Amino acid sequence: MISKWNYLFSGLKPGKSMILVFSVLLLTGAGLFYAVYETTKATVTIEIDEEEEVTVATHAKTVDELLEEQNLNVDEKDELSSSLEEPIVGNMKLEWNKAKQVTVTEDGEEQEIWTTASTVEEVMNEQDIDVGNHDFLNKQMEKPIQAGMELTYESAFPVTIQDEEETEEVMTTSATVDEVLDDINRDLDENDRVEPGKEKVIDGQTEVEIIRVEKVTDVVEEEVDFATVTRRDDSLAQGAEEVVENGQKGKVEKKYEVVLENGEEVSRELIEEEQVTESKDQVVAVGPKEQAATASRGESPGAASSNGRTISMHATAYTADCTGCSGVTATGVNLNNSPNAKVVAVDPSVIPLGSRVYVEGYGEATAADTGGAINGNRIDLHVATKSEANRFGRQTVEVTVLE
Repeated sequence: MISKWNYLFSGLKPGKSMILVFSVLLLTGAGLFYAVYETTKATVTIEIDEEEEVTVATHAKTVDELLEEQNLNVDEKDELSSSLEEPIVGNMKLEWNKAKQVTVTEDGEEQEIWTTASTVEEVMNEQDIDVGNHDFLNKQMEKPIQAGMELTYESAFPVTIQDEEETEEVMTTSATVDEVLDDINRDLDENDRVEPGKEKVIDGQTEVEIIRVEKVTDVVEEEVDFATVTRRDDSLAQGAEEVVENGQKGKVEKKYEVVLENGEEVSRELIEEEQVTESKDQVVAVGPKEQAATASRGESPGAASSNGRTISMHATAYTADCTGCSGVTATGVNLNNSPNAKVVAVDPSVIPLGSRVYVEGYGEATAADTGGAINGNRIDLHVATKSEANRFGRQTVEVTVLE
């Protein structure tokens, strides 16, 4: 071997041969050192956000040195599977999950958070939000988290629904009465109503009552009392009375619109009235009476004049805004402007229009109006309100023509 080296360097001068030998040895040593250096590196696999993998060979002693060596900037909000001080070992796997900023709104309160969670469900768990079956969450629980994602959560609250005899408590996140009824598929008919109103904002203290409203027509038949007409008969003794012709009751058919709320009647309005049979007046002959003094102003209007007639009449009451009424009488009196005017509707063939009359229980009035149903001994008294007209109903009264 030495002879071979001697042979190789035999042609060189002593100084040059020494330099060449030294260079060969240096290169051989460097090659050996590099080979040993490379073979002693540790292999580390870095997984980034469970999506990207990078495999590196390193002599770094710790995780921190490895990240710095690879120019990987890990934020303090990020998540590493190993601590920065953990020693590097061969075939090591390092998991790095980068933090993402997410907006979480819980029952109206908004906050921005940084998270390394993979799914919406994990974020909810991090925030200690227990999502129930009736709660609202704008994203599916299994949806992957993305930077800038907005999560909105609303917790359900109880609302009591009263529907006729049925009471039900429902859990909801709805904002209004209308929305919660829609959520539970509760249908309302056209006339039904709810309390509070449909647009009312609800909370856990709200009680919703559904009122089922039904409109029906009720047809009733009523008897109509006959009127009594008195006639002077000089053949009778003074003050004596004698029935000349018997009266006969008539019949009237009335149609009412009846409003029922949850099956109970709450209102009744007369919408149509039809005469079935006319009543027949009873005629009474009366013997001559002593003349009575004519009522003067300031005196009781109950006394008729000596020339006055007293007629027993079937009376009803009406208002200026009754069905089919214009508010202006047959003689031009505007009852809309004079709601308290004492005016009566009569049959002009019985009591001439313009007559002053005294009506039992009503007082003095002017015969200033007529009516399609006011025939014979019938009289209709003007009152201010419908409630007064309803209270009056039908009565038989004594009517004295004063003038």
